[in-house]
Amino acid sequence: MSQIVDLNINNLKESYEFNKVARQADGAVFYRQGKAVLLATVTLDKQSSGEDFLPLTVQYIEKAYAATKIPGGFIKRESKPSDFETLTARIIDRALRPLFPKDFSNGVVINVTVLSSDSSVDLQIAALNAANAAVLVSSLPIKKSIAAVRVGKIDGKVLHNLNLIEQQKSTLDLLVVGSGEDIAMIEMRAISSSSSSEHQVNELEKDEFISILAKVTKDISEASTNYEKEFLPLKSTDIFKVTYNEINREVLTLIESQYHDKLNIAIEHIAKSERSDALDRLLVEIKDDIESSDSLDFNSLDVVDAFSKAVKSRVREMLLDGKRLDNRELDEVREITIETNILPSVHGSTLFTRGQTQALVTATLGDGKDSQMYELLTSSSAKNEHLMVHYNFPPYSVGEARPIGAPSRRELGHGNLAKRALEPTVILDNNQTIRLVSEILESNGSSSMATVCGGSLSLYCSDVNVKKLTAGIAMGVVVENSEKYSILTDIMGAEDHYGDMDFKVAATKDGITALQLDIKLDGLNLNILNEALNQALKGLEHILSIMEEAKEKIVPSGALPIVVTFNIDSSSIPIIIGKGGSTIREIIEKFNVSIDLNRDLGEVKVSGSDVDNLDSAKDYILNLISKESKEITKYELNVVYKGTVKRCVDFGFFVEMPDGYDALLHNSKVPNDLKKDINEGDVIEIMVASQKDKRVELVLA
Repeated sequence: MSQIVDLNINNLKESYEFNKVARQADGAVFYRQGKAVLLATVTLDKQSSGEDFLPLTVQYIEKAYAATKIPGGFIKRESKPSDFETLTARIIDRALRPLFPKDFSNGVVINVTVLSSDSSVDLQIAALNAANAAVLVSSLPIKKSIAAVRVGKIDGKVLHNLNLIEQQKSTLDLLVVGSGEDIAMIEMRAISSSSSSEHQVNELEKDEFISILAKVTKDISEASTNYEKEFLPLKSTDIFKVTYNEINREVLTLIESQYHDKLNIAIEHIAKSERSDALDRLLVEIKDDIESSDSLDFNSLDVVDAFSKAVKSRVREMLLDGKRLDNRELDEVREITIETNILPSVHGSTLFTRGQTQALVTATLGDGKDSQMYELLTSSSAKNEHLMVHYNFPPYSVGEARPIGAPSRRELGHGNLAKRALEPTVILDNNQTIRLVSEILESNGSSSMATVCGGSLSLYCSDVNVKKLTAGIAMGVVVENSEKYSILTDIMGAEDHYGDMDFKVAATKDGITALQLDIKLDGLNLNILNEALNQALKGLEHILSIMEEAKEKIVPSGALPIVVTFNIDSSSIPIIIGKGGSTIREIIEKFNVSIDLNRDLGEVKVSGSDVDNLDSAKDYILNLISKESKEITKYELNVVYKGTVKRCVDFGFFVEMPDGYDALLHNSKVPNDLKKDINEGDVIEIMVASQKDKRVELVLA
């Protein structure tokens, strides 16, 4: 028998129905909010993977029929997930992963499917809440609930859980997920706004951010408590009993006592590759010693697990004692070098190197037709993305011998984070498209933040209209028993791997533009977060000062398009466009240029790589407007005129009449044997066959 739970929490009216559908899954819920209906299911692999990580898979799927649509393209069924679906799945994964017991290693699959959409419902919040409910009632050994709050800001007023229509007016997008008083995940971005006179970046100041979080955590605590109260009584009575792979304490004691000094020496190699090689050699040495010993008889897998545990314990112990793997201070940023416009045939490029992390970020400029078209389930029409940030993480960047494949979820997520950081600072001209591509050439922590730094400078390198420089930094926190902790600035890969928090912050000199936080613990209190943010802003100030010096030394790329801008009467814009866009296409093809028209300002922007072509295109446009704007002569029929052939086209010839007007001599009016003899610049005798308004047709005299 199905059970329905209706809730009204944090400005959301939700309905959860259990035991109605997907009853063979370990947990399932039929979720409703407005007209939106989602199905969330949880399934569990009863056999442990034996790995030292949680093999959790999350899929978020939007069905086209949910919005009364048929998928576009040749194949009329859902296939590859959209970026929005992928990013939403990542959010659900990051929010729910901290709930699982430590060392839980059974495979878990969470599926959230949108069956009916609502143009005003925030589907990410709906998907999070549905997935959370399915987990709570499942057989998984989880009894803590998460809760999510989306914070917006309209006219300076902070609001919670805005609907999609309200979000379009907001200057802030802040998603906070937590459990009780603890924060589990944060995603934040500033949203720029433009008035008739000024572009506002709308960064969020640190103190306001902390103040908002303090209020949000209270709502999250109340909501998560209510979810637990309503859903846990419905939990499966057959709770899955987890069998953990216990570390062999005897092996662990042996490694920590007899190989303590060698372990320290191996860990303290500054270079990532050297440290990895040294640890591999030490593990082989320990295995060989055990195998050759008459008194020791340990399983090889037990040795590997104990060695991994010993390495993790030692690294965390070092970090908690204030000693970092590369001997930096806790708040010290690695050495930074920046080279700009190093690629001669690229509009803009920056090689940003910080320690052993290196990003080559390029900028390519295009016009409106180069934008990325995409569809959202909650939108009635297609949208266009005019600023794209594509992040690539090739295996060679971490020394792996694998071929490069399609972009992963991680690559899409990192590119999206960098875009959110940079987008508020970019002022896009009408009909302009920008594509940033980050090639990670070397990685040892925080390559997404290197992408932000390199991307911001590449925008300046390509002479894009940018309001401010943006830098990014990754922070880490290591916590022991909720009392002893260390906050690490500009974390390396190993510090991220063995730490408890990954905290990425992007900001201009005036405030935060984007932020992403993930917790591996049950949660993190606000005081530690505030301290980490203060330390992050100090590091960002240092990075921005180095970027500012690099910006001042930028030499423009020789590949940048040349732009000629001039103004005309806005009423003449239709003359340039022509019927169905035929005239503007003709000018673009004839002179190999791009044309951007601003109707409001009466501005024409012509860009290309050849100065002569730009000048010719400008003269052509002005001449065209002049001819079209003046009164046309009323020509006499059957009177012979002398005209100059201005242009030869597939369908005939445009001939300049004595008064400067271009008239058409169609192919059908010219004998076949004469067509090849008529060339541009020839003066020929013609007669006017017909004239209607400004359309004049000629025949040979």
